[in-house]
Amino acid sequence: MKVLVLTTSYPRDVNDPAGRFVADAVEAARSRGVEVEVVSPASFRHFGIAYGHGIVGNLRVRPWLLVLVPSLFWNFRRAARREADLIHAHWLFAGAVAATLGKPYVVQVWGTDVELARRAPWAARWILRRARLVLAASSFLAQEARRLGAREVRIVPSAVAVPETVAEPEEPPHVLYVGRLSPEKGIEDFLAATDGLPRVIVGAGPVQVPESVGAVAPRELGRYYERAAVVCVPSRREGYGMVAREAMAYGRPVVATPVGGLVDAVEDGATGLLVAPPGLRGAIERLLTDPDLRRRLGAAAREKARREWSRDASADALAAVYDASVA
Repeated sequence: MKVLVLTTSYPRDVNDPAGRFVADAVEAARSRGVEVEVVSPASFRHFGIAYGHGIVGNLRVRPWLLVLVPSLFWNFRRAARREADLIHAHWLFAGAVAATLGKPYVVQVWGTDVELARRAPWAARWILRRARLVLAASSFLAQEARRLGAREVRIVPSAVAVPETVAEPEEPPHVLYVGRLSPEKGIEDFLAATDGLPRVIVGAGPVQVPESVGAVAPRELGRYYERAAVVCVPSRREGYGMVAREAMAYGRPVVATPVGGLVDAVEDGATGLLVAPPGLRGAIERLLTDPDLRRRLGAAAREKARREWSRDASADALAAVYDASVA
């Protein structure tokens, strides 16, 4: 089987975090013998609309680029005119391209495009109704896809690397934030909740946080998870929650807000703590001062990551979707 992956974000090198989870899905499919070809903005002229802050973020910063979106669509479509048995489109923009190519396709929804689709549900419905299947990484995204008109949705979790062994966290214990420094990721809530607490911040974005170590290459994130005693994911909205799942793979208890895909990941009181923003500080302090609770939650978190989000589990689920879509 030959699958053509269409995506608006894809790593340009090993240090590029853009669309890393899409690349992981590609490798998962290839591990099951699927021939995969990728078309991303790196394959055609995108006028600076892609990468950087992402398509939506770039258009907000430079709204005059909106006039070039039709040209971006045309370039994407022209680059995607290749032979394939099935098209796997990530995000609805790529799904719109796939819907015009006359080939069977599946479309995978993510948090940002689901949020935007609420403003133009008719367009999302047109794309989703024509897909053989709609893929979602979490039950939250699956539910949102159904609300937008998807007929059949399959949950295919994105894989996380589960290290064979994990060292003990650093002493004294600290809490870690990893991610984009932006309001929707809750960085401002994190800063307020952890004022005066030992913390490490990894990431870059529009919210200026001088103490942040900056953006870190994906392959270097493991050492930050391993050093931390607690990882906080204070998102205000979250389609999947990759940081939470990566932290759990390292056996670290997660304090997260009960939104979107984070509810799938963190089982309150079992693998971490789910709290509204006003409760973040109390939950973090509780874990920082209770090593036995940290070990218990962390061990359960690591086991869940190994069971549900391993590369094998993701690869098997994706291969099953491809087989069902071309049957």
